[in-house]
Amino acid sequence: MQRVTNCFLHDTKDVLLLQKPSRNWWVPPGGKMESGESVRDAVVREYREETGLSLLHPALRGIFTFLVMDERHLLSEWMMFSFEARSSRGRVLDQSPEGKLELVPVERTAGLPMAEGDRAIFRHVLEDTGILYGTFHYDRDFHLLHSRFDKEEL
Repeated sequence: MQRVTNCFLHDTKDVLLLQKPSRNWWVPPGGKMESGESVRDAVVREYREETGLSLLHPALRGIFTFLVMDERHLLSEWMMFSFEARSSRGRVLDQSPEGKLELVPVERTAGLPMAEGDRAIFRHVLEDTGILYGTFHYDRDFHLLHSRFDKEEL
């Protein structure tokens, strides 16, 4: 099972997002965890590699399982740990190795192209509190089949 991390770095009006070239979907920057790496270390490392910024005090906001199915067969499975941070150090890269970086107004995020299940994650991190746990089932073309959520208030 692959494990990935990402982080929503934002203030009250803007969030730094990455547009991935493969589907032109918008995501919070992040990536794959390395063997033996802690979740927190992974999000700090991946964010710095993709944006040039060092996160300050990232807080865990969600843990999600993604299952890609072909009828009743599991094709792939991964876990994603989503963080939120309000500050960072450094300078944003002119060009990310993973796609286009852009500071996006929070109110515009709902209309951006993204994986359908990601909309719930964006809403939770940008508008709510606590930790959200979720499971997403997608077909091989990344159409959302169904999802389930549990929320823990802090």
